[in-house]
Amino acid sequence: MTKKKGEYCSFCMRQKSQTSLLIAGQEAFICNHCVQEAYEMLQNEKLSHVNRSENKELTLLIPSEIKKHLDEYVIGQDEAKKVMAVAVYNHYKRILHRTLNTDNQIEIEKSNIIMVGETGTGKTLMAKTIAKILNVPFCIADATVLTEAGYVGEDVESVLSRLLQVSNFDVEAAEKGIIFIDEIDKISRKGDNPSITRDVSGEGVQQGLLKLLEGSVIHVPPYGGRKHPEQKMINVNTQNILFICGGAFDGIERKISERLNKQSIGFKSDLKKHKIDNQNLLQYVSPQDLKNFGLIPELVGRLPVVTHLNPLDAQALRRILTEPRNAILKQYTELFRLDQKELIIEDKVIDFIVEKAIAFKLGARGLRSICEAIMNDLMYSSPENPDTIIRVTLSYAKERFNYARLDHAA
Repeated sequence: MTKKKGEYCSFCMRQKSQTSLLIAGQEAFICNHCVQEAYEMLQNEKLSHVNRSENKELTLLIPSEIKKHLDEYVIGQDEAKKVMAVAVYNHYKRILHRTLNTDNQIEIEKSNIIMVGETGTGKTLMAKTIAKILNVPFCIADATVLTEAGYVGEDVESVLSRLLQVSNFDVEAAEKGIIFIDEIDKISRKGDNPSITRDVSGEGVQQGLLKLLEGSVIHVPPYGGRKHPEQKMINVNTQNILFICGGAFDGIERKISERLNKQSIGFKSDLKKHKIDNQNLLQYVSPQDLKNFGLIPELVGRLPVVTHLNPLDAQALRRILTEPRNAILKQYTELFRLDQKELIIEDKVIDFIVEKAIAFKLGARGLRSICEAIMNDLMYSSPENPDTIIRVTLSYAKERFNYARLDHAA
């Protein structure tokens, strides 16, 4: 082969006149065409590497192992952890059962879950932690933005779009993922009386969710349907997707109380033998109460596993601050350590934070806002502070809390 005269690409042999740009190296040249092709090859290799590393095989753990992992991140809620662990174990055991025993005639149904509990009790954290330890795709959807198809808002299929995106559009991985639908109580039916207007953000959304929860092939727009109407649909089978729904169901205690009072009438009632805990009526929640609250019977039937989360008392809130692997105070300690500072928080300060969190009635979420109000000035001055030990006293905590005026905001 004879060597070309003049400057040319050392890879594709294009002359300089045939290219838009010819980049000179030490002893060679490369044109814009080869640079573009090399870039695309790198992107494809990067994407395939992500798929290989993130979409690993399902890690199936037995219920006791799942609960043990949950204990590292979620304080208390032992009953809810056991219910969740069994439901999740049975769901993914069902998937493996279908894969390995294709000739078996027994069809095991899906065990979708609904969690009832006050805000800040750990519903979202529990679902997120389970997905993490099982190594399956996980996404969170907010039911309050969903509307019936054709109306302003998001269609119910958008929850599957999010799952596809976190799965890097690996449909096989997405079809074994977990979707957490938060604020499910906000789409309750507005009332039993018929109305001249459609309930597009309530019962209409519940009707739309039925096909997703039960298990069917859904045509999903990968980037959302209304912003990109020209995009190609992706078929997703929801039969093996586990749906976990959560909500505060504010006021459901009244429905539970009415049911319990009706059942307790009569001398042979079992409830008379057991004293009802009126301080935590959520522990008696049943599918009937969810129906009375405003969920349609078809939706309740597709969420067979019902569990509750107990309200957090002072002891639980204190443990949340200090014990979990990613406890709030441990996070602040690590932030100061990165500035070569040692953070010391007095026990009375922790008691003060818990006291204010109970007053706010925001559960574990209230702890973070109180801590931020107290720690913000210290974090601001930490990088230039010559002291290597930062001590937070009760008087300082009260001063910063009062300065933030959180009591007035509450």
